[in-house]
Amino acid sequence: MTSYALGLDYGSDSVRALLVDTASGEEVATTVVPYKRWNQGLYSEPAKNQFRQHPLDYLEGVEQAVQGLWKEAPAGAAEKVVGVSFDTTGSTPVPVDSEGVALALKPEFAENPNAMFVLWKDHTAIKEAQQITAAAEAAPENYLKYEGGIYSSEWFWAKALHVLREDPAVRDAAYSWVEHCDWMPAVLTGTTHPSKFRAGRCAAGHKVMWHASWGGYPPNEFFTGLDPVLDGLCDRLPGETFTSDQSVGPLTEEWAQKLSLPAGIPVGFGAFDAHMGSVGANVKPGVLTKVMGTSTCDITVASYEDIGEKCIRGICGQVDGSVIPGLVGLEAGQSAFGDLYAWFRNLINWPVQTILANSDTLDQATRDALVKEIEDKTLVELGKAASEIAPGESGITALDWVNGRRTPDADQTLSMAISGLTMGSHAPHIFRALVEATAFGARAIIERFKSEGVAIDTVVVIGGISKKSDFVMQVCSDVWNCPIDVLDSEQSCALGAAIFASTVAGVHPSVEAAQKAMASPVCKTYEPDAKAAAKYDELYQNYQTLGAFVEGERK
Repeated sequence: MTSYALGLDYGSDSVRALLVDTASGEEVATTVVPYKRWNQGLYSEPAKNQFRQHPLDYLEGVEQAVQGLWKEAPAGAAEKVVGVSFDTTGSTPVPVDSEGVALALKPEFAENPNAMFVLWKDHTAIKEAQQITAAAEAAPENYLKYEGGIYSSEWFWAKALHVLREDPAVRDAAYSWVEHCDWMPAVLTGTTHPSKFRAGRCAAGHKVMWHASWGGYPPNEFFTGLDPVLDGLCDRLPGETFTSDQSVGPLTEEWAQKLSLPAGIPVGFGAFDAHMGSVGANVKPGVLTKVMGTSTCDITVASYEDIGEKCIRGICGQVDGSVIPGLVGLEAGQSAFGDLYAWFRNLINWPVQTILANSDTLDQATRDALVKEIEDKTLVELGKAASEIAPGESGITALDWVNGRRTPDADQTLSMAISGLTMGSHAPHIFRALVEATAFGARAIIERFKSEGVAIDTVVVIGGISKKSDFVMQVCSDVWNCPIDVLDSEQSCALGAAIFASTVAGVHPSVEAAQKAMASPVCKTYEPDAKAAAKYDELYQNYQTLGAFVEGERK
């Protein structure tokens, strides 16, 4: 009998729903729903590195996305769904009250950005992250040793501390904080109340400083030493965490009706998008899965025997079972990848967009259509022209730190730089240097893993960029000097969530078994060009030299 698993993937700009046949892995139907308020630019201030999302975007989005599936799926498909699982961006926490209600859902906080989800790329908490790192280094036990040794402003505690310091009203109302990937399963199972709420292993281990060796979270004294506003918060977090092959609970009648799904089907514990995406990409020891989107997240796994007592420096954590139960999940990534290209596109298009916006000779619909056409074609044309430029020909070197550096060695205070510009530098020259910079940043991550003894034998990429640009992918293959496999699935993160949903439902006995049946095949492989790879070995040294200079100047 046919059965389906439902994977729900919350990205930076939209929620995606994917219906997958649990036996064949066929992607039966998919929908994508943009966040209404986020896409209107509400509650965020990019100039302040503030990026907030309203919980209603998430709640309304999931209803629209799942209901949209039934317009595409075979008749009766909804009745055959056996399990649901979520992945989200992260760290993306929200303050909740003593009843477990997200503060922004309460009338008095409905328009307060501090009461909303603090999106992963919000960097308002740089100072707090630095203080957490310093406190951990000074403590008898370094509570960051399993999180790469450096706390990031993109993570849970820094964000909570910043908001609690900044907003007394939120501070008084906030009983606890909850990660987005844990909140959605709790909502659908009616377990948002603190007495019922349970947390997934992925977010807790990678971003919230949870580790079994110290019995959960660092002690309350560690946090009150940072600031009394954190007093008691660690004790209000669930001490036990669960891997994503386990069920939070059954789907409630209320949400079954909203989503047209069978009541009582299991809802799995959530995880971050890249972690579940790597499962959809068939991750295993020796395979690095790179999720390429606005930013990147690099995921691999290792056996307990291979990791042993090693603490990998400068990454985003090593967590037992955060990716596949029974293996240690390892995370790294870049704070900007596609975002760097989008920044350049917007930079060079500003005059045209402004002229069109102020035009008196064109109607609004025509202006909007022209602006969109220019935006859609800019990176395509830049890529075509840049692909005709030989490595090193322009003499330009760039850094990829336009949104700070996530790994190796997190530092969100860093900024990008470009050197080697001349009067002969054209837009395609600069664009090629930016693409090379993102590839160099990824190479630094690969080299850090290898230098720390983590095997990286092959690279698999997923995400929009891997399908949109042959030029970007070939540069990456040349810079990394290794083959790159691109997955066939357009929705690898949602596919990974569906794989977990099928496991939670008991259709497959393990995540590995579900992967064999459902994981995406490879659709294309990029092979490195030996001549270009040799040149990039030289150019990579220029990237490192420029990076060292920028870091030195900041200090």
